[in-house]
Amino acid sequence: MDLEEFLAEWHSGSPTVLVHTSGSTGKPKPMYVEKRRMEASARITCQFLGLKQGDTALLCMSLDYIAGKMMVVRALTCGLRLLSVAPSGHPLSAVTEPVDFAAMVPMQVYNTLQVPEEREKLMAVKHLIIGGGAIDDALARELAGFPNHVWSTYGMTETLSHIALRRLNGAEASDWYTPFEGVSLSQTDEGCLVIDAPAVHDGPLVTNDIVELSDKGFRILGRKDNVICSGGIKIQTEEVERLLKPHLPAPFMITKRPDRKFGEQVVLLTESTDMDRVREICQQVLPKFWQPRSYAHIDVLPMTETGKPARKEAERLAAFAVEV
Repeated sequence: MDLEEFLAEWHSGSPTVLVHTSGSTGKPKPMYVEKRRMEASARITCQFLGLKQGDTALLCMSLDYIAGKMMVVRALTCGLRLLSVAPSGHPLSAVTEPVDFAAMVPMQVYNTLQVPEEREKLMAVKHLIIGGGAIDDALARELAGFPNHVWSTYGMTETLSHIALRRLNGAEASDWYTPFEGVSLSQTDEGCLVIDAPAVHDGPLVTNDIVELSDKGFRILGRKDNVICSGGIKIQTEEVERLLKPHLPAPFMITKRPDRKFGEQVVLLTESTDMDRVREICQQVLPKFWQPRSYAHIDVLPMTETGKPARKEAERLAAFAVEV
């Protein structure tokens, strides 16, 4: 979908807009969302960030998904001046004017940081929000010294983009997400986050994200569907990946497959061809019961269109891993 098509849909007589989920845990699903709730979400974000009429908002993400659509809605609802560029891995390459507000996925930010001229443009963005995927420690460290506001977002299609932000730089940098005003949080018995955000969603929304709650907000530990139950021990996929990221230079992903003895086993997929070295690092870095029992070389790790790990496809590929 291009900008002209979305604007035609937005200005139509229908009270809803068609969006698709990201597909990180399966096939993307279509859903209709109310325009009035999208407008409410837009106002909440702009108020939180202090954006004002006339500020420049960069649209650099696909309009097939909620993140791109919401950038347009924020501009329409709050009087921002929309600057649209084709979605790419280098969204600032052709931008020649100052940007007050931009939303990007981690891959776009990473690529931009590799080009000095683009990096300077990124540092000049007054309000940068990053969503659609995890921000690893290395990327967070590169952003920590940025002079303006840099945020990690928390949200999903069902919440019409984000309902909480976490500061990545400056004195306010934190591991904790701050929910927007009007958002109430609780947990299920399994520790999953429950969101009550009446402005953007009808009724409580039970997520698959296992979190820790405190008076500071919430901290994400991982996803319920990314828990590997091996020999009675629950292993959080994201925690294993977090420990390995500083040590494995090639792209990798932790997944699982059935195991007759343990129920499930930890599997590591990697683009590295030096499997002996990968295995050696895992044995050095990980607790014994977290260490992969099987490894597989993959030419390109499975990812969704929005740059998230395609976990279901990874489980399918795990069937070809070699047990050690």
